Amino acid sequence: MLKRRCQAAVESALARQAAVALIGPRQAGKTTLALMIAETRPSIYLDLESAQDRAKLSDPELYFAQHPDELIILDEIHRAPDIFQTLRVVIDRSRRKGKRTGLFLLLGSAAIDLLRQSGETLAGRIEYVDMGPLDALEVNADSAAQEQLWLRGGFPDSYLAASDEDSFRLRQSFIRTYLERDVPQFGPRIPSETLQRLWTMLAHNQSGLLNASRLATSLELSSPTVTRYIDLLVDLLLVRRLPPFHANAGKRLVKSPKVYVRDSGLVHALLGLRTFDDLLGHPVSGASWEGFVLESLLSAAPSSATASFYRTTAGAEMDLVLELGGRAGRWAIEIKRGLAPTLTKGFHMARKDLAPTKTFVVYSGTERYPLAEGVEAIGHVALAQELARSHRR
Repeated sequence: MLKRRCQAAVESALARQAAVALIGPRQAGKTTLALMIAETRPSIYLDLESAQDRAKLSDPELYFAQHPDELIILDEIHRAPDIFQTLRVVIDRSRRKGKRTGLFLLLGSAAIDLLRQSGETLAGRIEYVDMGPLDALEVNADSAAQEQLWLRGGFPDSYLAASDEDSFRLRQSFIRTYLERDVPQFGPRIPSETLQRLWTMLAHNQSGLLNASRLATSLELSSPTVTRYIDLLVDLLLVRRLPPFHANAGKRLVKSPKVYVRDSGLVHALLGLRTFDDLLGHPVSGASWEGFVLESLLSAAPSSATASFYRTTAGAEMDLVLELGGRAGRWAIEIKRGLAPTLTKGFHMARKDLAPTKTFVVYSGTERYPLAEGVEAIGHVALAQELARSHRR
C-alpha cells in the first residue's frame, strides 16, 4: 500500500542526480519510504528534529566526509536551513572524485521554502519528487476501499485506523498539531484560532472560486493577510489553488482560481463529518467528491502535466483541463457525483472551446461507456489508471 510508484521515482532520481528532495505534507509517509530505500543500499538517516542528530552536524562537512559511500538521508531539512551551501561543496567535491549520483535524500514538508533554499545553491545538482497521501491507485479498487479513502483521506494512519471514530480523532489531532506547532515553524506568527477558522471556511467552500475579500471580511482581516495565510497552507501542501485556463484569448474567462483542501479526510474533519452517512447528508458532499477525484487524477498524471479548470462568463465550464503534451494532448474532464451523469449545455460549450484530444465524465460508478460522440463516462480509478499509463508509453 505504501507509495511504490513514489519509491520507484525516488530510486530512479537517485540514479540520475546527486541530491533528491522528497517533498510532501507531514505524516504522508515520507520517512517510512526513505527508510525502505535505506534498506536497499548503505545509508545514514538523520532526523533533524532530534537534537542529538542535529548535534552530529555541528561540522557537517566533516560528518559527511566520514560517510563517503553511503546515502545520507536528512529528514525535516527545514530544521537546518544553513546546510545547503555545505551540500553544494560536498556534491562538487564528490563529482570531482567521480561519484556523481545518490549522495543525499532530503525530506521536506514545505514545498516553496525547500525549493527556494535548495534552488539557490543546488541548481543542477538536485531533483524533486512529490509525495502526497495515499491515492486511489494505492488502495484496493473496490468501492468499499475507495469510499473509505474518500471519507478518511489518504494519510496512512487515518486511512488504516481501526474505526471511523479513531480516524476522525487522528485527523483532529493532525489539524491541531499543524496549527499549534508546524505553522509557526514555517511562517509568521498566526493565531491558531484564526487559521483554523480560515481552513474551515475553505473546507465549506471546497472546489469554489477563491474570494479573498469575502474571506477577509468574515475573518476581520485584510485581503493581503488572508492571501498570505492561504499561501502558507498551499506551501504546506494542505491546500491547492487550481488556476483558470487562459489559452483562449477570444473568450471572457473567469480569472479567480478554484481552491481545494487537498485531503478529503481533512475536509471532513474540519466540518465535523465522522461517518459516511454524515458525509452523504452534508451539502459539501459533491464538492468533496470533486476534490477527492481531482487529487487522485493529479497524483496519477505525469509530473510534467499542467492542470487548470475552464469557466467563462457565458456559462461554459469544465472541472479539469490537463495538458499532457506530446501525443496525449489535452484532456477535458468533468466530475459528477452520482450513478447517472448528464451533460449540460455549459459542458458542451466548454468542450467546443477547448477542442480536447479526449473528454471524460468521471462519475461514481465503475462501468465505462460512451455518453456522447467523443465523450466517455468512467470511474475515477479507471481514469487514474489511464493517466498513469499515458506517461509510460
